[in-house]
Amino acid sequence: MPETKRHLEIRTLLYVVLKTFADRAAIGSDQFVYWSASDPSRCLAPDAFVRLGTPDTQFGSWKTWERGAPELAVEIVSEHDADPRTWTEKLSKYHELGVLELVAFDPEAAPGQRLRVWDRIDDDLVERVVEGERSPCTVLDLHWVVVPAAGQPAALRLARTPDGAELVLTPEEAERRRAEAERRRAEAEQAARTSAERRIAELEAELRRRGG
Repeated sequence: MPETKRHLEIRTLLYVVLKTFADRAAIGSDQFVYWSASDPSRCLAPDAFVRLGTPDTQFGSWKTWERGAPELAVEIVSEHDADPRTWTEKLSKYHELGVLELVAFDPEAAPGQRLRVWDRIDDDLVERVVEGERSPCTVLDLHWVVVPAAGQPAALRLARTPDGAELVLTPEEAERRRAEAERRRAEAEQAARTSAERRIAELEAELRRRGG
């Protein structure tokens, strides 16, 4: 199924954020993941997935018998997935795959219903209660939050704090923040110099007045 532009932009943003962990995790996005060497039809193509414990490398597809199962998988819900029967089948496949955490983000759903998360408990995928469109990311020890981003009214992001105040930044966002901090520092230094020079001029004028 072709993806919409909204789907592409939200998926790309999430992938770029996850790539910041590439020194300690393999990151995939829309590649096929296979878990049965004898049955190639047993596969999925998550919008994002993470396998911890290994630096990221180039790969065409992911075979769990060679690389292990991803601990984390993310699905950005499309019109095709919105059919309950389709999602039930996909959920069953993720159970077979062996992920520890499965996240479904539906940007078209109503606020409060856009984020769903499942955890592997006793070898089953159990949906957790999500409140306020924020929930822990147990695999990465971070937090899922739904916020405006990438020109979209709602996108899936990772944050370092439960309230979402400290987002995991993309390299571009980090550079913009660094540049803004540098601009503010330079402006503060210039303001301090101007104030000092003005004060010196005032003192010199006062000395001249007294001397005269």
